Amino acid sequence: MDEKETGRLEAFSDGVFAVAITLLVLNIKVPEPDKLLSDANLWKALFTQWPTLAAFVTSFFTIGIMWLNHHRVFTLIKRTDTSLIMINLVLLLIIVFIPVPTELLAEYLLRFDLHTAAIIYAGTFLLMASAFNILWRYASYQGRLLGKHVNMHLVRSINRQFAFGPLLYLICFGLAWFNTPVSLFFGLALALFFAVPGSSLRLLMKREEITDRENNKNDR
Repeated sequence: MDEKETGRLEAFSDGVFAVAITLLVLNIKVPEPDKLLSDANLWKALFTQWPTLAAFVTSFFTIGIMWLNHHRVFTLIKRTDTSLIMINLVLLLIIVFIPVPTELLAEYLLRFDLHTAAIIYAGTFLLMASAFNILWRYASYQGRLLGKHVNMHLVRSINRQFAFGPLLYLICFGLAWFNTPVSLFFGLALALFFAVPGSSLRLLMKREEITDRENNKNDR
């Protein structure tokens, strides 16, 4: 039976993802009642926060779907070592930093002549996608940290699929130098795109779930 050694790493990672995604909401401010004299003024004050909401939604889905994919690959990763833990820590460092460029982007989203905030925001996502790729490739290289019966042909197929992540976020990073709203929209589209696992990843996850159920039955 495959021993699952990643429990503590996954639990710690889940906690960091939860903290990062919760911190995003702190950027949304409630208008002060003393400065508003009517419902119309309140609606206007709320509407002026749409850049903050747009940045919040994009970052929320990006972190959430990164957590989803992190969970997916750890159904295949069965063992850990110091290098994997350090790579995972780097990924979590980037994840927990995301609320900072999110607030920065919200402040400068409508300044079409300024692109620094969008560059930092998209650059953070590029680093995140790169760190996730490195984590998976390290764990899957020659199956070193995967389950004993994982199909390496399917693993190589997943490697090819995951390679598009940094490339697409590099495009998003390039767009940030010229058009901030388009870069933000492209980032949201990428998050939703990566919510759907590739066929090879789905097949491997299904096989691992079947294997785990069979092993649990044999242990009873």
